[in-house]
Amino acid sequence: MRKAIYITLTAAVLASCGGNSGKSLENVMASKDVEAIRAKHAEISSEKKALDMQLKSLDSAIALLDDTAKLPLVTTIEVHPQKFDHYLELQGNVMTKQNVLIYPEMAGTLNSVYVKEGQKVAKGQLLATIDDGGLSSQLAQLRTQAALSKTTFERQKRLWEQNIGSEIQYLQAKTNYEAQQSAVKQMESQVGKSSIRAPFPGIIDDVIKDEGTVVSPGPGAEVFRIVNLSNMYIEVEVPESHLPNVTPGKDVKVYFPVLGDSVSTKIRQTGNFINPSNRSFTAEIPVPSHDGKIKPNLTARVMINDYTSDNAILIPQSILSENANGEQYVFLVNADSIQNDPVAKKVVIKTGKTQGDYVEVLSGINEGDAIIDEGARSVKEGQKVNIKNL
Repeated sequence: MRKAIYITLTAAVLASCGGNSGKSLENVMASKDVEAIRAKHAEISSEKKALDMQLKSLDSAIALLDDTAKLPLVTTIEVHPQKFDHYLELQGNVMTKQNVLIYPEMAGTLNSVYVKEGQKVAKGQLLATIDDGGLSSQLAQLRTQAALSKTTFERQKRLWEQNIGSEIQYLQAKTNYEAQQSAVKQMESQVGKSSIRAPFPGIIDDVIKDEGTVVSPGPGAEVFRIVNLSNMYIEVEVPESHLPNVTPGKDVKVYFPVLGDSVSTKIRQTGNFINPSNRSFTAEIPVPSHDGKIKPNLTARVMINDYTSDNAILIPQSILSENANGEQYVFLVNADSIQNDPVAKKVVIKTGKTQGDYVEVLSGINEGDAIIDEGARSVKEGQKVNIKNL
């Protein structure tokens, strides 16, 4: 219909500008009169403007009268309140407070090593022994002397209780016995240093020194590395702006990119100090061993649940637009027109937190509203639309 009108108007223009007008144009150009040519140019430009205005009027009439004109094709989503969990994402590394190097407490030759790498050990279990340089023999002699001093003291005590002997003899026997006991305990402590024992239950991660090696206390003399994988944790730096929402007991999801696996846990404790250099505080998050796959220093992505709403209205971020005033808005279908002639209605909204592809709407949209989803960028306020999901 529109094409036919264009053809008719073009024919009319040719009819009016052709014939005499066309001949006149040729005559004007042949005359080589600049002023006449300019006058003819102005005349034709005026006629063109008049025709453009007529075409626009005809387009408007066609748009109003042509029932077959295409309407924007859109889809809508009906919004309903739902639970919304927002997560603060941070990066961290797995740590353990029980990851230590075990050093010898005395100098000597490493006589025996009783464990191997990867072996689980209990707290206090004997790991290795060092040649004590004859301290064990000295301990045996001291114990013999202590036993003799004990017998002497007990006899002297009985005599003293029967008023036999002098008080000084009794006190000397008592002092000698106590001195021998102290000497035995001191020597036992020295001999005990020749035994290397596990300070806590864990796994022998590395046997650093072999049997026969001469060891001594000090840097570079470590004999074992022992790790406890049952008490690991992640410590993350949390910006101070999240201080009210990141508290002990908050749910946490921990994802390990290397393993492609995740675990659920809770915040164990938060720091009581704001670091002035980066305005953050620490949060400690325990991590279960998870079949022994999780290791110290493993990289992790931590997602802390810092906000939850049980009745949140969520919409896709892709349908949000922003006007010149910085206000965010969406288009919805007017409820009064949705069944007959759907019309797009522009509404300004206030948004809250964002999670993934969705954003929380705090105001401007109510339960049951039909929000334009696909095609939202191509519609205008008050424009009729064709809803394809009806």
